[in-house]
Amino acid sequence: MECVFGLVGSDFVIVVADASAVNSILVHKTNEDKIMKLDSHKLIAASGESGDRVQFTEYIQKNVALYHFRNGIPLTTAAAANFTRGELATALRKMGVIYALIGNKDYKLLNAENPYMVNILLAGFDRETGPSLYYIDYIATLHKVDKGAFGYGSFFCLSMMDRHYHSGMSVEEAVELVDKCIMEIRSRLVVAPPNFVIKIIDRDGAREYAWRESVKDTPAAQPEGLAV
Repeated sequence: MECVFGLVGSDFVIVVADASAVNSILVHKTNEDKIMKLDSHKLIAASGESGDRVQFTEYIQKNVALYHFRNGIPLTTAAAANFTRGELATALRKMGVIYALIGNKDYKLLNAENPYMVNILLAGFDRETGPSLYYIDYIATLHKVDKGAFGYGSFFCLSMMDRHYHSGMSVEEAVELVDKCIMEIRSRLVVAPPNFVIKIIDRDGAREYAWRESVKDTPAAQPEGLAV
């Protein structure tokens, strides 16, 4: 039951993600950070299949860094969003069918290059254009938005933001709205994630703002005689 959401304030962007790593009915951890830092002034928050989410966001992060290394200037937020959208679109269209001859029979096999099942909010701050937030879904739809959300929690986040969001919000107002969204998810979603991480991007860069935790992971006890 993942949830990623974000909104644009007066001179900043705030991005929030749940911190649960789950598979089927199992919760593996509740302190997973799903918001990755692309560079000093960009964040990418992702939801979706765990393997796709980790592999794709790391791939984007390394390519953004490679562009900066090769050209000496960083990508703008809009350019990074369009690059991300392009990579999703390319992967989407690479899914195809290959044929293999095994013995005397032809077998139809799926191409190994399948689409990434990942939804993304890409946020950044540019000195020329200020804060911006981009909505990119798994079928490579790209929109610049003032507020956006993915996951089951989006049903509650979007309604709360429709009611309380306004342009030019201060950090305090944005954090108050974020807390309202988190409380709504916890009280209304049938299997709600307990913990959330909040990050902010402004002219001073991207940074972690706070965690909202109702459950803390405890380290597993070491069997006697195996302690290091």
